[in-house]
Amino acid sequence: MTRDPTSPAPTPDTLAPPHPVIPAWVGDVIAAVLIVAVAFAPLPGPEFRPDGWAQLALVVAPAALLPFRRRWPVSVLLVCLALYGVAAWIGLLSPGIGLGVAIAMFGVANRSTRRRTVIIGAITVVIVFVFSIPAAVGSVFDPRVFQFVFAVAFAAAAGDGARSRRAYIAAITERAERAEQTREAEARRRVTEERLRLARDLHDAVAHQIAVISLNAGVASSALPGHPERAAAALGTIRGAARTVLGEIGGLLAMLRADDPDDGVDAPQVGLERLPDLLDQFRSTGLDVQVRIEGGIDQATGAVGIVAYRVIQEALTNVHKHGAEHRAHVLIDVGTAALRVVVTNPVHARSARGGAGTGVGLIGLRERVGSVRGSVHAGPAPGGWRLSAILPLTKEGAP
Repeated sequence: MTRDPTSPAPTPDTLAPPHPVIPAWVGDVIAAVLIVAVAFAPLPGPEFRPDGWAQLALVVAPAALLPFRRRWPVSVLLVCLALYGVAAWIGLLSPGIGLGVAIAMFGVANRSTRRRTVIIGAITVVIVFVFSIPAAVGSVFDPRVFQFVFAVAFAAAAGDGARSRRAYIAAITERAERAEQTREAEARRRVTEERLRLARDLHDAVAHQIAVISLNAGVASSALPGHPERAAAALGTIRGAARTVLGEIGGLLAMLRADDPDDGVDAPQVGLERLPDLLDQFRSTGLDVQVRIEGGIDQATGAVGIVAYRVIQEALTNVHKHGAEHRAHVLIDVGTAALRVVVTNPVHARSARGGAGTGVGLIGLRERVGSVRGSVHAGPAPGGWRLSAILPLTKEGAP
């Protein structure tokens, strides 16, 4: 089984199963169990053990407050600090209350900015240190005082680290999603451009030759009874046009079926060097084409020459299908900065009002001219119809 080339490459995160999410209440239960266990633990020293139900309730009270720290983190921290101050004032340094303060500090840091965490953490550390002094034995530098200070500071740092990691994961996830969306949009854009290019190539390969075949079929059918030589010439033109369109369609199909787009197979591309052959084809069908060239036509090479050829081909095809009097005039003006192509012809009154044609050819023509940063205008003009295209020139003859 092959993978869609437009889909993102698999990564270890996408291949591995997602980690199970631990419910929030599990952490609350663990914190409550630790606080209650410490309250009943046989710790050394009377200042660590609660005496009586009042002190025991004071020690285990943070276990009931901590589940609310996600909604009111600062308020829960303040209440825990108040409980710690009351316990320290009566000479009780139970690790249970200290653990509650540390967990509440972690909750504040986990839901605040780093600046706010530093400020609240420093104030909390100072308050814990000051509240611990009345219960200190011997000196304010008693290690039993600093153990709660260090616990609160560590909780603040751990909470800030957890928040930073969560923000980092959210940022890289957002970047990955944005990159995926950009990759999908780019793939859709390339598919759309390729589809439009194939539609233009198919129109260029088929529309002109089919018009030639249709018109010569009409000439042959009308000339067969009295002018067999004209019918034979028209049939010869039909044969040549059919051979040409089959060859161009074969080239397009070969390009579509190629495994490697760079293997040299490409759609047929012709430029202004083939203009005499194009004019001969139209003249052989009875179209009187007058051409005037100003400037050196050999300067229009590359993409500009190809687009100029297609402009003339499309314009003369429309003249053949919708024009009147079977005549047209082509002007090719090659300047220093741009190439101008103007095709004029008389039209019937209905065609002059825009009642003929589907406009598909002109849409493709505008797309081709736009690809070389040019402009094209088509519409009624005095005495008929006028199509004008301006194609900028560069040193290489391409944009």
